[in-house]
Amino acid sequence: MPTSAFDALADRFARIPERAGASAWTDFDEDVREALRWSRSVPPVHTWFPGTPGRRPTAAETAVALCGPDGRTREAALSFAGGSPGLLPLVVVRCADWAGPVRERARSVLRAELPGLPHGAFGDLLAVALLIAGRLRGDAARTLLTGALREGPESRVAALLGHGDRGIRRLAHRIGVERGLLSPARLAEIAATDPDAVVQDLCANAVLATVRDAADGALLDPLLRSRQGRVRAAGVTGLRRAGRAAGAEPFLYDRSALVRACARWVLRQAGTEPLPLYRAVCAAGAGAGASTAAGMPDDAPLGLAECGDRAVDVPALWTLTGHERPRVRASAVAGLRRLDAVRVDPLVPLLDDGSARVVREAVTALLPWADRIPADALLRRATVGPAPHVRKGALRLLAETGGAAFREAARVLADDPDPKLRALARRATGA
Repeated sequence: MPTSAFDALADRFARIPERAGASAWTDFDEDVREALRWSRSVPPVHTWFPGTPGRRPTAAETAVALCGPDGRTREAALSFAGGSPGLLPLVVVRCADWAGPVRERARSVLRAELPGLPHGAFGDLLAVALLIAGRLRGDAARTLLTGALREGPESRVAALLGHGDRGIRRLAHRIGVERGLLSPARLAEIAATDPDAVVQDLCANAVLATVRDAADGALLDPLLRSRQGRVRAAGVTGLRRAGRAAGAEPFLYDRSALVRACARWVLRQAGTEPLPLYRAVCAAGAGAGASTAAGMPDDAPLGLAECGDRAVDVPALWTLTGHERPRVRASAVAGLRRLDAVRVDPLVPLLDDGSARVVREAVTALLPWADRIPADALLRRATVGPAPHVRKGALRLLAETGGAAFREAARVLADDPDPKLRALARRATGA
């Protein structure tokens, strides 16, 4: 190989940062192979490394050889990869090599290096193994590293719980749960605060598995306080086993439909029917007393619709579309849609509501009947409406039926001062 070409590849290797992501190594492997793909000849093994014969090749020379197109060269280069942490990511790549002797040699080198690896370096190798696991023959490295993590020191698992790679973090939490390395209290805290839904579910389910009676009930408190609906739902489900079924009642009005459903299940298992509770709260909120109305849970109307009766509960929902709080009005409209009780004329005024949330719900409810709303009224809202959310809602309804009114609205809104609405209108006109 010409020295200049080798120097370019060696320089590329030298510029890979110490904490490079897994794709940096697979990209380097592919780039070396591409650079050498059309070489008229591949240098023999004994001349592959520049310099004096018998000299140990540098890390850069070995890296290029590990990725070269000749299997004998790659296999020979593996003899120099052991003891060089910076080369081990490429050893992991070679574990999926198409040449059998190279694969076996790479796996042997990797197996020998794993016991003494620092935790950070182990995580870097694991990231590469997870990346190539989908390749043909690519699962061997993942199996080897995962086994080392399952059988290795607890400190290694602990170090990887906060790794930057999402796949590694998930794997570390899964193994931590399997090995019992995380206390129930720690699991509850992770479930309540971790941003990854997979980790949330894993840890929340592990907490629920430890709840046996009321003595364990405190473990559920972090789950119940979580901002994530799926985690709150797990906590609510655990209330029954902890003997705290009554504590599910406030969650009947949770903003998450999943949490509300779990709360209803827990109460029913304890012998309490949730429908009368919903009806009582909604009746109080629809009453004339301002103080009573102000204390009504925002999502109670939608909860009522989820388990209510169309013939009985629709009047209360219509009343609540005029509630003083926007979230209650929006919830009432969503409830009417769920019970298939939408009527066009009473909902049209809500297209001018001051709350964007209410207008969105009204538009969603009215979309199937958009052709029943006078086009000139929608065009007026779309072009001279006082708020961007009003103009946007009218444009959505006009788009449902098309026609001249929609084209005119889109033309006018293409120069709207609101950037999001302007972009929406331009997309609608193909501009």
